Amino acid sequence: MTSPDTRDICQVRPPSKLLLLLEGRALGELATTLALRPLLRRLERGDGHPVLILPGFMAGDFSTRPLRRFLRDLGYAAHGWALGRNLGPQGDLEQRMGERLTELVERHGRTVSLVGWSLGGVYARVLANRRSDQVRSVISLGSPLNGDPQSTNSARLFEFVTGKRIADIDPERLAEVRRTPPVPTTSIFSRTDGITAWQASIEKEGPQAESVEVPGSHLGLGFNPLVFCVIADRLAQPEGSWKPFFRPGVVHPPGLGRPEEARVDATTDSG
Repeated sequence: MTSPDTRDICQVRPPSKLLLLLEGRALGELATTLALRPLLRRLERGDGHPVLILPGFMAGDFSTRPLRRFLRDLGYAAHGWALGRNLGPQGDLEQRMGERLTELVERHGRTVSLVGWSLGGVYARVLANRRSDQVRSVISLGSPLNGDPQSTNSARLFEFVTGKRIADIDPERLAEVRRTPPVPTTSIFSRTDGITAWQASIEKEGPQAESVEVPGSHLGLGFNPLVFCVIADRLAQPEGSWKPFFRPGVVHPPGLGRPEEARVDATTDSG
């Protein structure tokens, strides 16, 4: 298979100002999901395993309530991160996220799936790389997984809030984020994302790694009905058995396989 894009994606620019202005679409995506809730409840039910949902930059557990409610409707033990507003990786945040993950593993006696929205998806990858024995799978939504950290329209706000220059981020830290976790990993992205350049959300192809494209805004990814369908499908896979996602109308970037091309048997408070 070939790479989705042979260019040096480290040089991608943030989305255009037009796409940024179109982020207001998120309200329509939320309204659509609320209207479709009775149908979404009919998606395949899960096995009840715990799911930890990590919010995007400047957001908190309130922003992930629709997704958690949806997952609970399908039988999952969905939890918020319970760490307040996401103001970036400051202080002992990473330690507290690890403690939250361990708490859920011990409470449920099972590994935990991580769903991270934007910067939350970056955290999810770091957690999965450091604590793979506690993580069942990782799903990121519009997360800048690779490329220039400044390939988002929130870079200046990030620097203002954290007091850190993106240019000064430790290269080893960036390498850790770019490294695909050793568990089933799905990156959901939109080419019309107005915050994160979609090229920066492309996951490296691998035996348990994929990228799935959906139409929509960045701010609406956490309550986009198509995203909900993809998440439900990915979480419903039996533990230890993984195959790539494919559904009509939900597009893979060029070079990514379909189920008939690859199947891998992998070992792998409510807020």
